[in-house]
Amino acid sequence: MKPIIFITQKLPDEAVSGLHESYEVRMWHDEKAPAPREEIMKQAGEAHALWTMLSDKVDRELLEAAPNLKIVSNLAVGYNNIDIHAAHERGVMVTNTPDVLTESTADLTFALLLATARRIIEAEQSVRSGDWKSWSPMGMAGRNVGGATLGIVGMGRIGEAVARRAQGFGMNVLYHNRTRRSFEDVKYAKLDDLLQQSDYVVILTPLTQETQGMIGERELSLMKETACLINVARGGIVDEKALYEALKAKKIWGAGLDVFETEPVPLDHPLLSLPNLTVLPHIGSATVQTRLAMMEMNAQAIAACLEGKSVENRVC
Repeated sequence: MKPIIFITQKLPDEAVSGLHESYEVRMWHDEKAPAPREEIMKQAGEAHALWTMLSDKVDRELLEAAPNLKIVSNLAVGYNNIDIHAAHERGVMVTNTPDVLTESTADLTFALLLATARRIIEAEQSVRSGDWKSWSPMGMAGRNVGGATLGIVGMGRIGEAVARRAQGFGMNVLYHNRTRRSFEDVKYAKLDDLLQQSDYVVILTPLTQETQGMIGERELSLMKETACLINVARGGIVDEKALYEALKAKKIWGAGLDVFETEPVPLDHPLLSLPNLTVLPHIGSATVQTRLAMMEMNAQAIAACLEGKSVENRVC
């Protein structure tokens, strides 16, 4: 009997074709939505490997319902959706997909920054809706990006890639990180100083117990009234209620979010009512090349684990 791999969302055939010969591959049928919790629980009861999405909650309950499980391979860099402690206790390996999405996520980060600063989506909608009647001196006026100060919170590989792009725009780049690092033309700043000095604050830190809600009412109050907050990390890092109040009261000029605490974000979420917010559906790494590379890493990790070989990109 072949080992069973359950994939919680439909993936391209080319991403899984190499697994069929040696494994029984079971895959959820919908490419737009992951398998419901009850289906994952059911499949976990027999599966030797789970290929999960960042929206799948892999908690102690699920792991205890999976007696044959050897590996959970997560299609993401982040793995806050997985109970790592419970997985370790049960001897279940967890892997992620680092490095390959650095450049595509940095591209998206800077695209979101530019779209927020220059009101790109709002302007595009004005054309489509017929609201654009004539040129006006201050029509759709945004904020300068070139020469502005960028503050990066979380200076990992993606942060470095964003800094490189910012330098091409002649920006002054500050960063805040748990540990100081050595960079040319990029300066370390304490978080409060970074918030006070930056025209654009970009959140790129992982979601952990320490970073949960780290950007709240106090932190937002330190930012310039002309500043923008950009979050492409995880929704839980920013207090959404505090952000709503800051944007509504124009305590900051704007924000761009690729992530939310709850995803997909509910249509009645207060933030979606604000004109000075640019939103995207968590597409940081969404290029064809990057997503296929991530899937290849998952497939390789699963095959290596089930064959008793050395596994790369282990989280535990």
